[in-house]
Amino acid sequence: MNEYLSDAHRKFRKFIWAACAVPDPEERLNVDKYTDMVTLAKPVIYISIGELINTHKLLLEHQDSISSDHSDPLHELLEDLGDVPTVHSLLGDEANQDSESSEDCAITQYGKVEISFILTNKFDRLETNSEEFDFRRLMLSTKQMLVDVIRFQPGNSLFDILRITASEDQESSHYYIMQTRIRQDARTPDKMKRNHSLLGDSKLSIEEKKRKIIRNLRKLETLGVVSPDNQYQDIINEIAKDIRNQRRYRQHRKMEIMRLRQTLNGLNSKTFFYEEQIDYYNQYIKTCLDNLTSSGRTDAKHLSESKGKNKKQASLHYTAARLYEKGVLLEIEDLPISQFKNVIFDIIPCEQAGTFQVKAKFLGVDMEKFQLHYQDLLQCQYEGVAVMKMFDKAKVNVNLLIFLLNKKFFKK
Repeated sequence: MNEYLSDAHRKFRKFIWAACAVPDPEERLNVDKYTDMVTLAKPVIYISIGELINTHKLLLEHQDSISSDHSDPLHELLEDLGDVPTVHSLLGDEANQDSESSEDCAITQYGKVEISFILTNKFDRLETNSEEFDFRRLMLSTKQMLVDVIRFQPGNSLFDILRITASEDQESSHYYIMQTRIRQDARTPDKMKRNHSLLGDSKLSIEEKKRKIIRNLRKLETLGVVSPDNQYQDIINEIAKDIRNQRRYRQHRKMEIMRLRQTLNGLNSKTFFYEEQIDYYNQYIKTCLDNLTSSGRTDAKHLSESKGKNKKQASLHYTAARLYEKGVLLEIEDLPISQFKNVIFDIIPCEQAGTFQVKAKFLGVDMEKFQLHYQDLLQCQYEGVAVMKMFDKAKVNVNLLIFLLNKKFFKK
């Protein structure tokens, strides 16, 4: 019996280890922080009410085991969500949620009901912590300058290196390498250039870098990052760790580049998709306008032939007073209503479907021209804009102007 239990225990333990040995979600689902930018639709998950409540309960109970770092986004999310919800609160039935028996009945009745969630990123915003950013920049600048100094002036300890003056040969070698770095940075595209503070540090001599290193070490000392008691060995250890992890950093950068390329391809596909949609809608609108215009022109042609006229396109001639009576024209700035009879508007359809040229005359003298687009009127109507301006002076009723154009040109 004991032998059976031992064997079963080994098998079960092996099974548990295999079940827990899963790849990271980013690797398994091939997603990263840029995935949201290329998805055409937000992901949707389906979960039952019972599963939702149990998952929330388990996360609250074991959140410290899942993530011991209390700055982890998981803790912030759970804090925002609060206590475990009840079935009644999820269903919006606040009246019965105080009764435990009714809660048990509700779980039995509605626990298997599925609900859907559209996933959105709560942290989808630019997170900038100026203090953390300043610390990282200070640490990076100090490590880079230390590497430059140690490269040309080795020593037994950091104190010795910072204390002993560099020789002329060391300064010359340092100057030559730094000028080479500056020339390389000058050929680099602006978006790929190094940190501006690092570029400025490259122009310093060894002695100037030492003085700046000492100032930076004092700042880091006040932050508790380094200590003079161990001769600032902490920052040397950080540099050694960076050197040791260079291969890992390069692999990480390669993965990032590959994912960025995938993201770029996704963005290009998304752009192409939307451009196709725009072309499709533009073509559809143009076809509709062409059909309306051709219908109107056909009727106008028959009318002109019946009257013995040879005009290519029909046009409208209205006085401002007549348009004012129809309610199309509301007012003309700096012109009294008594003078509206002296103003004539010519509305002439253009070759492009849905485009009209409006000419204004005062006492028979051409004053101004205005290009009127039927789509602009429809857009104003869709957005609830009741009044628009022509010539920056004449205010017209959008709906009645559309009605007039439909009646006279599109025969609607």
